[in-house]
Amino acid sequence: MERRLAAILAADVAGYSRLMGVDEEGTLSLLKGHRKALVDPKIEEHRGRLVKTTGDGMLVEFASVVDAVRCAVEVQRGMSERNATASVDKRIEFRIGINLGDIISDDDDIYGDGVNIAARLESIAEPGGIYISRQAHDHLLEKLSFSCAKLGLRNLKNIAKPVEVYSVNFSSVSMTQEIKYCRAPDGVRLAYATVGHGPPLVKAANWMNHLEYDWESPIWHHVLEGLARNHTLARYDARGNGLSDWDVDELSLDAWVSDLETVVDALGIKRFPLVGVSQGCAISIAYAVRYPERISHLILYGGFALGRNKRSPDELEKRKAMGTLIRLGWGMDEPAFRQMFTSQFIPECTKEQADWFNDLQRKTTSPECAARYFEVVADFDVRELLPEVRVPTLVMHVRGDLMVPIDIGRQMATAIPGAHFVALPGRNHLFLKHEPASARFFDEINLFLTR
Repeated sequence: MERRLAAILAADVAGYSRLMGVDEEGTLSLLKGHRKALVDPKIEEHRGRLVKTTGDGMLVEFASVVDAVRCAVEVQRGMSERNATASVDKRIEFRIGINLGDIISDDDDIYGDGVNIAARLESIAEPGGIYISRQAHDHLLEKLSFSCAKLGLRNLKNIAKPVEVYSVNFSSVSMTQEIKYCRAPDGVRLAYATVGHGPPLVKAANWMNHLEYDWESPIWHHVLEGLARNHTLARYDARGNGLSDWDVDELSLDAWVSDLETVVDALGIKRFPLVGVSQGCAISIAYAVRYPERISHLILYGGFALGRNKRSPDELEKRKAMGTLIRLGWGMDEPAFRQMFTSQFIPECTKEQADWFNDLQRKTTSPECAARYFEVVADFDVRELLPEVRVPTLVMHVRGDLMVPIDIGRQMATAIPGAHFVALPGRNHLFLKHEPASARFFDEINLFLTR
């Protein structure tokens, strides 16, 4: 037996039992094809040693963490490309865990906590993701071009001490964005940016956006990455939050629609698909009715035509109380108050994701502006505009949404001529990366834009 320090990569196929249950021979054939064409050549290219395979899993040893992570990134990027034309229910998606640790080698097999931790990291990784230990992360500093998101300490099965875990951000989309500024007609300074390559795709601003922090966010990063994958994504921070001016005289639907017009004109985009999320849907609808010649496709997610204040007397009283609490508690160091919003936005998030979202709320706007924003959005009413929408429209909504019930989104879609409505699985107002709704969301958009 021999002891040595090694970088260990463990991988398996997410949802393998389900895939096999649906199509055993087809799944095996696909897996073998991916292994032969992509995975095995990448392991060899990065000087890895395939220790063993176990059905859908594999264990690989590398002399260098850098080589292990480079191999993993190239495999995941390659799988993303190979899955691009596959239906969601037939995709082969690997989960990968990487650890640097002491191992015992015996008869070409390897043992020890160095191996066990890699295997446990793989078991908690998101489909298509790469999770690495703190030991591996420390050996990557300033050696690779992509960053890692800290996920915190995790208790891993049969591992005595908690392990600090990181997720590798290996987007093939360049996240380098040039932030610029323009002035609205009333003098408010608006921050906007573009990222990615390809035809334009514009995202209307919504509450709690931040051009810089969103890229670092476990809540928004995968959404922006997905939208920018085949397009030049243009987005901006609405007046009242993010890098745009917070201290403004007017917060209103008309002002936000005018801001979208100002940003699009500054970018010089003549015709484009427009994406609205949550309250950004009402802004997008109003813009599409005002400028139908500029919109090729309208994509609405998690939105509403009628604000909460106008849905029922109970909702009105509830919103008034919440507005008062926002003014009093929004900027406090203690996140207990902001956690109420987080639990409605993303009830199925991890503690790390909740902590990040709680902090984002404070970073994106002031307590006073948050309260004003909250009140104005609650008074939205664009129902009369819905029959006037004359552009192809896709409406998507999560079935168990706690912030905006799915019936609200369905009613909005029904009133838009020819709109296609898609119900997505889940309970989070904004779906997380690992959820089935995430892949379905982008599949529906890609299909819609090619019609």
